[in-house]
Order: sequence, then structure tokens, then C-alpha cells
Amino acid sequence: MKKLRIVAVGKIKEKYLLDGIAEYAKRLGKYCSFCVTELADYATADAVKRESDEILAALAKEKSFTVLLDLGGRELGSPEIAEMLDRAYLTSPEVTFVIGGSTGVDDRVRAAADLRLSLGRATFPHKLMRLILAEQIYRAFTIIEGTPYHK
Repeated sequence: MKKLRIVAVGKIKEKYLLDGIAEYAKRLGKYCSFCVTELADYATADAVKRESDEILAALAKEKSFTVLLDLGGRELGSPEIAEMLDRAYLTSPEVTFVIGGSTGVDDRVRAAADLRLSLGRATFPHKLMRLILAEQIYRAFTIIEGTPYHK
């Protein structure tokens, strides 16, 4: 079975976000093994370095195709995200999406990514982005499989 992981800085406490992510995790179970790895969110002067260190350590545990969510990344629509995901599984059994902290990530994380992806020019709270990403991943799988979710 295909594996898909989101590595994200920060812990979600809001029930409505947790419920939404859980709903998409349940739906994704039909297509892949899905999990979220939450990393520490540092409120210090060296937060970017410390959070980036933890992201890189999490990425080192498994070899996967890595997609970094990044405002400076390529903007893809849902069909293009589906195509990218489908192609990624041709070379790797696991795809990992990375959401950095509110202060961003350093160049080491950007260099470790196979793709830098932007979901648009708007700014979203990092915790909400996790739910948006889970929905887009589900949408991508439905596009790949030709199920009627995506219109």
C-alpha cells in the first residue's frame, strides 16, 4: 500500500481542525496509509534552525518523495497535484509533505525537498493549512482513481 505522511511543525489543539483532518485521514485509508507527524514549535530566536533540524531528522527516518509547502514554490492546481502525486509513487513508496513553522524553514529543508509546492499566494494559518492539504491530497487520489469527488 502507498504511504503518505505530513510532517508539520506545531501541535493542533482545535477540535474542529482535528475533526476535519481525521475525516480526510479516514477517507484516505481507501488509497494509502496516511499519518501526520507533529514536531515541536519553538518560540525562540533560533526557531527556524531548530525546527528545520527536526524536520530533517524526521525526513531521514524514511526515504520518500518530499514535497515542501513553500510560498516560493510552484503553484499547481488540483489536477496537477494529482499528476505529481501519481508520478511520485512511480519512484518512491512514500510521499511526505512538509509544513514548516510560522517562521519558515531554512535552505537545508528547501534543498532536501524534491518539490517545493505553493497552494496559492494567500497566507493561511499553519494549522489550517494541514486541513487544506489533507483535503487536496484526498482530492488528488480521487482524480487519480477517477472517482466523482473532484468536479
